[in-house]
Amino acid sequence: MTAVLQREFVYLSYFFEIQFRQLFGYWALGILLGSVISVFCKEGIYQRMQQLGTSRLGVFGVVPASLLGIASPLCMFGTLPVAASFSRGGLKDSWLAAFMMSSILLNPQLIVYSTALGGRVLMVRLVTCFFCGVAAGLLVHWAGRDAGFFDFSSFGDPENHDTDPRPFWRLLKNIGRNIRATAPWFLVGVLLSACFQRYVPMDRFIRLFGSHKGFGILMAATVGVPLYACGGATIPLLQQWLAGGMGLGNAAAFMITGPATKITNLGALKIVFGARSFFIYIGFVILYSFFCGSLVNLGLG
Repeated sequence: MTAVLQREFVYLSYFFEIQFRQLFGYWALGILLGSVISVFCKEGIYQRMQQLGTSRLGVFGVVPASLLGIASPLCMFGTLPVAASFSRGGLKDSWLAAFMMSSILLNPQLIVYSTALGGRVLMVRLVTCFFCGVAAGLLVHWAGRDAGFFDFSSFGDPENHDTDPRPFWRLLKNIGRNIRATAPWFLVGVLLSACFQRYVPMDRFIRLFGSHKGFGILMAATVGVPLYACGGATIPLLQQWLAGGMGLGNAAAFMITGPATKITNLGALKIVFGARSFFIYIGFVILYSFFCGSLVNLGLG
């Protein structure tokens, strides 16, 4: 028994080391870029968002709002207080919907991580996340709910952790917080990927996730719900799944439903949505991910 355990440990260590060496550089670069944007560019991004309130873009304001959501370096718990301040400043709820939706799905750090998956996957992720924000904003606008759709009464002003007057130390402290927040999940993702390589037969995986038809997309979207804890942790898994035959559209569905239904994000969103709008949000995410997955498989799969 001991010999068997030792052999399995050697195999897992081998797969873990390969995955770790392949992805560590992307993770480290993502940490650095995310911290630089958070420390030096965050205020500028939010000022651009506030300036939308004085523009006459109308419904087309969902486009820059979605782009600014992607550029935002904050997690959902950091984004909601910022969105609350925008709402108190008179920003339309349709623009806030676009901003929050794209911010849930993507950020500069995750963009860097996703480059490890290749140019096609990165482009699919960028395009589908951007249009998800736009679609969310348009739905709120067409529902005639450009005011009163969200309830931000529970949120005060956003807390700023980057307060050290020395820029270099401010950056180092932000990097430290990002490492503490993401490193455990990154290592868990690498370990799960190593276990997948060792114990999941490739033919079974292809039968389950490799199909470009509706069932494969639905399965990929469903798996995103329990597995998605951190964006960086899913990159090693996606890398192995795509290598194992997962359709590109199936991966797109996973990359949408995963962060959109991440349990911590759902808990935060439930506060600002209310029961009825919360279930509308869940339905929107499922339908959009299925539509995008099918469209990507037809065009690029």
